[in-house]
Amino acid sequence: MIIVRYADDFIVGFQHERDARCFLDEMRERLGEFALSLHPEKTRLIEFGRFAAERRKRRGLGKPETFNFLGFTFICGKTRAGKFQIKRKTRRDRMRAKLKMIKEEMRRRMHQPILAQGKWLWHVVRGYFNFHAVPTNFRALVAFRTEIAKRWRRVLTRRSDMAKLNWDRMKRLIDEWLPKPRIIHPWPDKRFAVSHPR
Repeated sequence: MIIVRYADDFIVGFQHERDARCFLDEMRERLGEFALSLHPEKTRLIEFGRFAAERRKRRGLGKPETFNFLGFTFICGKTRAGKFQIKRKTRRDRMRAKLKMIKEEMRRRMHQPILAQGKWLWHVVRGYFNFHAVPTNFRALVAFRTEIAKRWRRVLTRRSDMAKLNWDRMKRLIDEWLPKPRIIHPWPDKRFAVSHPR
């Protein structure tokens, strides 16, 4: 059995389905004693892990289900060598919501100097990467940076002094102010390899 918890959200993994079902029944019963209940939309029992794809294929079912946790979608995947690997990708709905918020803020900052806009965007993109730059999520980081660049260009071209902004100049602004995506978090098996500046 394995438990991963953050505040009141948690995932519990079992080797055997009967153990998972027993745990779920007892958890519901225990919470009921305190007039509490599990969230009906968040609580699911799914087949996930190293053998899930093979077992589901034998039963004529599709790919293993995915689940969301802490802003990521967790997927049963494989390495290039064909070995099992849990893949994490930024949740699409969370990315869309973040981009929408940034777009609205960009409009409010439209007439700020480019230097001020660039500094703000640098912090926004860096902060996003600091959380989402996990192994197997590189494409999502690239997509996020690309969308930010497109939205910034649209905002700038609406300004009268930037109406003729060409891609060469825009590319220079992007390279200067939008951090390049890179994976900064370790693989899960290296999660305790913590370093501190002190």
